[in-house]
Amino acid sequence: MVNEALDLGEDPTLLLVDDDEAFLKRLAKAMEKRGFSVETADCVAAGKAIATARPPAYAVVDLRLTDGNGLDVVETLRARRPESRIVVLTGYGAIATAVAAVKIGATDYLAKPADANDIVNALLAREGELPPPPENPMSADRVRWEHIQRVYEMCDRNVSETARRLNMHRRTLQRILAKRSPK
Repeated sequence: MVNEALDLGEDPTLLLVDDDEAFLKRLAKAMEKRGFSVETADCVAAGKAIATARPPAYAVVDLRLTDGNGLDVVETLRARRPESRIVVLTGYGAIATAVAAVKIGATDYLAKPADANDIVNALLAREGELPPPPENPMSADRVRWEHIQRVYEMCDRNVSETARRLNMHRRTLQRILAKRSPK
């Protein structure tokens, strides 16, 4: 695809910030094929440095990064280039973080796994216009599993504390954690 087909405007610069190296490479390649001029970062510090030095027109930022919160990158980019269109991605979808992301200036908030088409639709959606719903939304089982994983991580991988917070029997939680993630 070319820039005119997607209407990326005069500045097709895109910053991708994610600590999952394989995902970052795949997404960068997919976005370049769609006409974006891509720069990547694998941590908050690198993302903020690029956002400060060369603020892009578009950005896709993972919420949880190895060295902190992706919302710090969003704030830096919003301060340097207020009109930029920013999508926050996360594998730990929660209403509170979605609200926080939008309040500080994210254009949209998508739960992983999001494909390149979903991301492009969110980046290019015009003001007041909602992008179409994803073609393959997460199943209810997947949403439940993601929530359990998020609480488990928040409890520093302590099974007993996680079970207490989720009001769940410890053995039940252990069985859930031992299984693969649902589709």
